[in-house]
Amino acid sequence: MANKAENTEFAVIETGGKQYMVSVGDVVDVELLAGDLKEGDKVEFDKVLLVDNGSDATIGTPYIKGATVKATYQEEKKGIKLTIVRYKAKSNRDRRIGHRQHYARVKIDAL
Repeated sequence: MANKAENTEFAVIETGGKQYMVSVGDVVDVELLAGDLKEGDKVEFDKVLLVDNGSDATIGTPYIKGATVKATYQEEKKGIKLTIVRYKAKSNRDRRIGHRQHYARVKIDAL
């Protein structure tokens, strides 16, 4: 991650139903992005909720019109393995299933 003391400019973006606070140079794992992306492809996030340059903040209602955050797609990553256990007491029944979420790793280039 970028040093927050040097670079005070940041933005809050929304993608995949989640919000992320990003600065230039940050590497962020977001929900998988639509399309067949290759390493090095450019990605643009247009759902920008807030932009702060250190002295002035712009807040969207809910999004800022015309604001975009440019990023470079790096790779697809897998999250940690989760084990889900369903258990019924007194009936000798349990069920174990696993899940491993896939993420897209992107590097923020410009706000």
